[in-house]
Amino acid sequence: MSDVGFWILAVGAVVTGIGVFRVDSMARATFLLLASFLFAAGELLLLGLGYLGMVIVLMMTMEMVVMAVFMVMYMMNPAGLMPMTMVHNQRAAAVIAVVTFAALVAGILLTPWPERRGARPMDPTMQVGEAIMGPQMLLMIVIGVAILATMIASVVLATDRGRYDRYGDRLERRRPDDPIPGGRR
Repeated sequence: MSDVGFWILAVGAVVTGIGVFRVDSMARATFLLLASFLFAAGELLLLGLGYLGMVIVLMMTMEMVVMAVFMVMYMMNPAGLMPMTMVHNQRAAAVIAVVTFAALVAGILLTPWPERRGARPMDPTMQVGEAIMGPQMLLMIVIGVAILATMIASVVLATDRGRYDRYGDRLERRRPDDPIPGGRR
């Protein structure tokens, strides 16, 4: 069953990836790209890399939704749904795509891939993480916390009213005095 699932997900990823360049609107291209990423995440889940697969699902879903929201807000055409050309300089783009594809296929077929030595690791996700991060793991954890703190601080600083603005210095008051018109009474 996993072989059938692999090919279904692989074909889905390729078809939706091609669809990104075939549709004529930014919004449709965004959601086709999301579908392609989700198919690729399904491949990782089939390979037993649950953590990486779920990270791709969560990260790409949020990224594409944010991109769609910004398209609705800032595109000159409504919600990026008006027809537009998604590919510029089509001949050069086609030549570059074919040459790149041929180089990648040649690399795959001509590379002397090593044979597996030893048993399969117990936790492939941990092994990939160690191979990628190695001694920088602590640094990346600290950077992640710093980025989270920066995002929280920027949201707090961007709001013009705080948690206690409605009550002022007298938090024991029963009814708040909302300084912003239209607030709850």
